[in-house]
Amino acid sequence: MTFFQLMRRNAWRKRLRTTLLMFSVGVAFLIYALTASFLGGSQGAEGASNTLLGIFNKAGRAQPLPLAYLNRIAGDSDVAAVAYMTRMRGFVDVETNVVMTSAVDPQAIAAANGDELGLTPQLISALEEGRDRVLVGRALAEAQGWSVGQRIGVTSQLTREDGSRDWRFEIAGIFEGADASTDTYFMLARYDAINAARARGKDTVDGFVVRPRPGVSSSVLTTRIDALFANSAAPTRTQSEKQFLEAFLRQFADVGLIVSLVVGAAFLTILMIVVNTMLFAVRERSFEIGVMKVLGFSSGRIMALILGETLFVFAAGGAGGLILAKLATLSIGPAFGLIFSAEVLLKSVAIIAGLGLMTGLLPAFSAMRLPIVNAFRSR
Repeated sequence: MTFFQLMRRNAWRKRLRTTLLMFSVGVAFLIYALTASFLGGSQGAEGASNTLLGIFNKAGRAQPLPLAYLNRIAGDSDVAAVAYMTRMRGFVDVETNVVMTSAVDPQAIAAANGDELGLTPQLISALEEGRDRVLVGRALAEAQGWSVGQRIGVTSQLTREDGSRDWRFEIAGIFEGADASTDTYFMLARYDAINAARARGKDTVDGFVVRPRPGVSSSVLTTRIDALFANSAAPTRTQSEKQFLEAFLRQFADVGLIVSLVVGAAFLTILMIVVNTMLFAVRERSFEIGVMKVLGFSSGRIMALILGETLFVFAAGGAGGLILAKLATLSIGPAFGLIFSAEVLLKSVAIIAGLGLMTGLLPAFSAMRLPIVNAFRSR
């Protein structure tokens, strides 16, 4: 019998106990992987840019800014590109089927944020071909079952000049995003068409998107832009994309702190359960450990055997939890923006190894230091 076979058989000696341990470990890693996938996904802030800047009204995002600010922002020598947008919140068919539309200038958004959104010249040209055309993000298109050329209707909070809230669009193309963490659960429409048709708020925008020139400090440019409009009727607040998302999430809760507390509590509980269970298992096998020492098993091999058992439990349970987390991120829906990335997987593997060793050390030392005489007395 090989060393690995002996370790595996010892681990499965009490099948129900081992199964429950693996289940507990799996639940802990399912929680960790889902929360980490959220923070690393399109709804979290970890993957957001520190250089791409957003300019909004200092009084709040619900307050508009004059479109006339565009020229003053673009006039700064450190600004490589600037775009503007008006957001339309609405629904399709039923009120619970919420969609978001950003009205933009096609060429401007391509210059400022085209790489991140995956806006190719062909997509921009398709958007410019008609005033009622839109580009749909891949996540939104898949969730709604939409395709290129399809006509859709959106009931929006933005009222038209004729008093209607119904907006009709034709899908001109689907943008993919730069990578899996890019939020593509929205549409891009033409600002000139939306601005001409809406009843109120003409020639205003919800915000500007600024791309600084290479080598320019974002913090310095942020201060300078806000200083331009400090004494105006609508002062601005400029933030990086990462800062904005972090502030937005903090309106509801400190997500990072909550994740750390939940995951920490889960792992601490698992650590205590496994340590206690393995100590009990070592006491159960005291006589066998004594026999192994008599047969020539060194203290190091006995220690490795116990450590191997705990690593086996964590590896099997953790793998099950990670597989469930991966399936959940694939099926839970793109609106949640869960991204099970390679980084999440590598961190999980490192935690599995670390916890497996930590929980096995105390039982392993206990087995290694067990005197042979005391082991035989336990029979």
